[in-house]
Amino acid sequence: MSVLIKGGRIITAADDYVADIYVEDETVSLIGESLDMSADKVIDASGKYVLPGLVDPHTHLDMPFGGTVTIDDVESGQTAAAFGGTTCHVDFIIQPQGSSFADAIADWRSKANGKQVIDMGYHMAVTDLHEGGSLEELATLPDEGITSYKLFMAYKGALMVDDETLFRTMEVASETGALVMVHAENGDVIDVLVRQALEAGNTEPLYHALTRPPEAEGEATNSAIQLARLAEAPLYVVHVTCREAVEPIARARDLGWDVWGETCTQYFFNSLDDIAKPNFEGAKYVYSPPVRDKSNWDVLWNAVRSDTLSAISTDHCAFLWDGQKSLGKDDFSKIPNGGPGLENRLHMIHEFGARAGRISLNRMVELLATSPAKLFGLYPKKGTVAVGSDADLVVFDPEKKLTITASSQHSKTDYNLYEGTEVTGSPEVVLMRGNVLVEGDELVASPGIGRYVARAKFGQELRPASIPA
Repeated sequence: MSVLIKGGRIITAADDYVADIYVEDETVSLIGESLDMSADKVIDASGKYVLPGLVDPHTHLDMPFGGTVTIDDVESGQTAAAFGGTTCHVDFIIQPQGSSFADAIADWRSKANGKQVIDMGYHMAVTDLHEGGSLEELATLPDEGITSYKLFMAYKGALMVDDETLFRTMEVASETGALVMVHAENGDVIDVLVRQALEAGNTEPLYHALTRPPEAEGEATNSAIQLARLAEAPLYVVHVTCREAVEPIARARDLGWDVWGETCTQYFFNSLDDIAKPNFEGAKYVYSPPVRDKSNWDVLWNAVRSDTLSAISTDHCAFLWDGQKSLGKDDFSKIPNGGPGLENRLHMIHEFGARAGRISLNRMVELLATSPAKLFGLYPKKGTVAVGSDADLVVFDPEKKLTITASSQHSKTDYNLYEGTEVTGSPEVVLMRGNVLVEGDELVASPGIGRYVARAKFGQELRPASIPA
């Protein structure tokens, strides 16, 4: 289907101008003033922004964890993403203990078959190089378009890897063109602190945060940076929350090392005050790394403004408060870790970042779309508005007022981290590869329209067919 978007204010990471966009064969084929073209669909974007479809590099859909499975499967999670202007995401394949990487990939691909609303790629979370996958098999994944390896330095006894596995995976990444991602918290220290808290009778959700102190995140972040430097591997530190982790990343970047970091929407807005709420309501805010003292909010805004942190993801990992989080009613260590957020990332960062003057609109697009696309081998097909790129486009009404509530969201979870927050600005029309996904309050496309995207190796570009290499 051909589409003509008229008179929108096109905002990319680098540009800000008013023009028309003509879409044909799923790509942007022409950008110019007052285009006189016939099209199957014409969208009047006067007074609206036209943004590239957002890219979320960190999600967990249909994932087993903590004795249960995330409440959002691929269809519901991606529907929420589409309503929030996200047209592509990279989800985590969690390698089960004893499983080969090939079996894990097949399992995750089967979860998505026929359910995809938007495009998606995969990271591989490496958990077992002894009884499961091998280094040799791991080395083949970038040729299949899985160009990032994730390792957990926390969750002892479940997902946590030892330093040998971490370092050897980094060496493979260096050789194969993959990006290493780490969940940076010192799992051994946390394990001790959790046991001490429970032995003292401290079972409330607040102790999830108090037993995962910022020093444990800072120590692990620095350790990962030094090991990656030794292995000559590029490193991406996920969900950074605090000054203790920001500072070693800043030092590494000042030295020109291949280190990047992300934070997540919730870390700008949730704090220890939330996880301390009575009547188990604090369990809604149990995710890892945990909420921090409010003093870290400005630290994070400064970090994304200065490019110490280069992306804002959601780490969408949704559970029901009543029925799943309640597994830890009497023991905070049994509360499934994770929070929702796929639908509201743009709402919150536009309102409290761009509209509040903390970051520019260009920087907002860079953090939510362009930088993730570049880091994870999706650019320039994704993450920008340019001739030859995929027609992943968001017509965004900067004046539309919205109150964020669980009752109106598209995730299956029963709460929202930003309940009752009033924002100005929301997607009006969302297109993916020229197909209208969302129009107003309606999901127009049917599940199955989304595709798996094989990503380019780290530092390379995913070239659209119409752009010469």
